[in-house]
Amino acid sequence: MSSKPIIAVTRVLPPAGMEMLAEATDIDVRIWPGELPPTRDELATLIDGASAVISLVTDTIDAELLDQNPSIRTVSNFAVGYDNIDIPAATERGVLVCNTPGVLTETTADLTFALLVSAARRIVEGVEYVRAGKWQTWSPTLLLGQDLHDATIAIVGFGRIGREVAKRAVGFSMRILAVTSDPTPRIDRETGATYTDLDTALKEADFVCLNVALNDETRGMIGARELGLMKRSAILVNAARGPVVDTDALTDALKNGVIAGAALDVTDPEPLPADHPLIHLENCIVVPHIASGSVATRAKMARMAATNAIEAVRGNQPPNIVNDQVWEGRISS
Repeated sequence: MSSKPIIAVTRVLPPAGMEMLAEATDIDVRIWPGELPPTRDELATLIDGASAVISLVTDTIDAELLDQNPSIRTVSNFAVGYDNIDIPAATERGVLVCNTPGVLTETTADLTFALLVSAARRIVEGVEYVRAGKWQTWSPTLLLGQDLHDATIAIVGFGRIGREVAKRAVGFSMRILAVTSDPTPRIDRETGATYTDLDTALKEADFVCLNVALNDETRGMIGARELGLMKRSAILVNAARGPVVDTDALTDALKNGVIAGAALDVTDPEPLPADHPLIHLENCIVVPHIASGSVATRAKMARMAATNAIEAVRGNQPPNIVNDQVWEGRISS
């Protein structure tokens, strides 16, 4: 039996990451081959005896799993977000948690804006209209959408991704409202965005873009009350995490004309069942969590996730640690 440390990988990564793992000849690599995520029991079996796991957002890494698999000393998440990992539990057990920050900022902002434009100008409806053979002639009233230029956009979550969305909005001469945990009125020098509170932004915006991390404060932050504050002509874009929005409340709001439309990269649950009403509403666009889904970005993420795991297994400091106190504790011990 090999005495090499093991890195368990919960799905086949883009080639850039798989090549790095293959070149690490001092490490054994165990890979889940399926297209779908491993079940809870399959995940436990996969990581049994491994020193590190490269996980995806679809893998729940909690206290119970870590206790069942005490050999795991590092969790390298193939994502910027890490709401799938119980960070306090990992920290308490001395398990390093790593992520892939910064690399997908611009790509996610691109997709956010693509969803916004598609919903505003009814692009998906137009494609389906043509495919269904309904296009008979040019019409002055066909599929009228909303202008982006000079419209007001509220960006809820003004971190790295939110700022990149704002930069794109500048190109459309949009009025930008920024919502953060500190609503003190002020102007952002880089983008000209005006900081304000959530309720004010919802009432004034033509487009509301969600770019917040999922945590106790943001879970369910957009519900029936918040949707009721928005303009009836407004469009909601969610490229953050599905549970930020109350799915039932959004479904009702779209059905009843409380808001004009929505465009979602993420949902709750995820994926949505094929018969879910949101998928079949003409005023709702749903895509399968592809915000970081460019060839270049996913390759960078794969290299970062592989590097984090490899360096940790070799006893070196990984470049992207979420819970630094664990590494500091290892160094001082």
